[in-house]
Amino acid sequence: MAPLALNQKAKFSRVWRIHLLTCIFLIITLSADSVIGRCNMSFVSKLEARVKAAESLLCVGLDPHESELFPNGNKGVSEEDRCNAAYNFCKNLIDATAPYSACFKPNAAFFEALGPNLGIATLRRVLEDIPSEIPILLDVKRGDIGSTSAAYADASYSLGADAVTLNPLMGWDSIAPFVTGEYSNKGAFLLCKTSNPGSNDLLGLNLISNQTVYEMIATLSGRWSNEYGASLGLVVGATDPQALKRARDAGGQNVWLLAPGVGAQGGDLDAAAAAGLNDQGTGLLIPVSRGISRASDPGAAAKELKDKIQAARRKVFSPESVLECDYSPIHSYQKEFIQFTLSQGALKFGEFVLKSGRTSPYFFNAGLFDSGKALFKLAKSYSSAIYTSPKLFKDGQPLFDVIFGPAYKGISLGAVVAAAMFSNYGVDVGFAYNRKEAKDHGEGGMLVGANMEGKKVLVVDDVITAGTAIRESHTMLEKIGAQTAGVVIALDRAEKRSLDDPVSAVQAVERDLSVPVVSIVSLPQLQAFLESSPDYEVDVLQSVTDYRAKFGV
Repeated sequence: MAPLALNQKAKFSRVWRIHLLTCIFLIITLSADSVIGRCNMSFVSKLEARVKAAESLLCVGLDPHESELFPNGNKGVSEEDRCNAAYNFCKNLIDATAPYSACFKPNAAFFEALGPNLGIATLRRVLEDIPSEIPILLDVKRGDIGSTSAAYADASYSLGADAVTLNPLMGWDSIAPFVTGEYSNKGAFLLCKTSNPGSNDLLGLNLISNQTVYEMIATLSGRWSNEYGASLGLVVGATDPQALKRARDAGGQNVWLLAPGVGAQGGDLDAAAAAGLNDQGTGLLIPVSRGISRASDPGAAAKELKDKIQAARRKVFSPESVLECDYSPIHSYQKEFIQFTLSQGALKFGEFVLKSGRTSPYFFNAGLFDSGKALFKLAKSYSSAIYTSPKLFKDGQPLFDVIFGPAYKGISLGAVVAAAMFSNYGVDVGFAYNRKEAKDHGEGGMLVGANMEGKKVLVVDDVITAGTAIRESHTMLEKIGAQTAGVVIALDRAEKRSLDDPVSAVQAVERDLSVPVVSIVSLPQLQAFLESSPDYEVDVLQSVTDYRAKFGV
């Protein structure tokens, strides 16, 4: 493309008319399948496809520092010459590093600083030279609400970006314009725990929920992704491996992390990989700018970094575990719950004959949570499942008013879960339970605790076997004018009630009562846990896999 001239409006107009016609021509000459596929593919799908094709987690930064463009200073250099130098700088980087790049990350600030007339046009020129199969993450760090946020989204995506970086401190409504509606196939990485030392001033503060601010951001990103179907990632500095690990645990295994700081800022690649990779050995992008652009051979430097990242992955995961698998993802709180139940003896693997006559490869007995420590950890797991469920929480607020524990097992469960919701998340809801027999003295009646009349009630239990107790609770709540907002249980066996009945006990409750049921873990998570655990033989995983294939829903 010919360089754009300053202060020549007629020439500027002609150039951009030619540019527009060229773009139209290119679109027409591309195959229809290619155009449609590129438009419809989500950012995450595009990123994962590129990661797999390039076997790379390297994100190449395109940051045309003027000190690199003009080592002797840019005094007297025209805006046009600055822009052309920046374009050539980035074009050379793209050509040299594209084979090794999972993603390109141009920083908008450096282009804006080139000048008011041609800076953004230069950014567009650069983005147009990036191969279409490689995702573009535009580093803009926007953060506003309403029409302003929508305008920022339009401006970013009109340049050709697939995703952007955002400041999430103004909440979901500042993020939504970038990842919903016409931009639902786009992605956004939220600033979570950045690599600068001053990030601890705010992002490292402790909240009443016993989380840091950055952990709350990570938790919210996972919830927003689930609730709105948004493609959200997190920016967490590789300079703080502990924060990487905590953000991964809070955000879950599906979130992509962008971990700047490797190289010039001193971040350790092996430590970042160990802390940030998900259970499948992916979900982590390592962005590098100066370490590549200032190398004598940027292409060789990019290849070396890509290989080092792969080596770091292999130190954490065997080659087999880095491959794709079809197990359901397991979140950190679910993994901790399974490990804890195994240590308590409440969960066992082996051969167990159930009441139904089936021989199950595992057995769960909630009655073995029989100490203060056990109840504390159990309640923490329940509260995590509740808080992260879009069925029970929306915009940080519970979709229920009271937690109800049906007699007898549910009484202690309901009490500790209500306490954990306040202790862990600052959420204060009522608690109530019932008696098996009506009391004929004192306050009388069968219900004790918070008034549930006209309230939305969350029922807490350990498991659903036939669903009888849940149905009885639902009927009782209806009689007093309460609404069953949902049910939360520890374990969903997720298996057919019989070979002739294709639904599980949980599915039957959801269908018959029209209420959501949330579990801490289910059979698919047990299978995922065994797949990633070195403590169990292959035959244990195989027995659970076979059981799920035969009886699972």
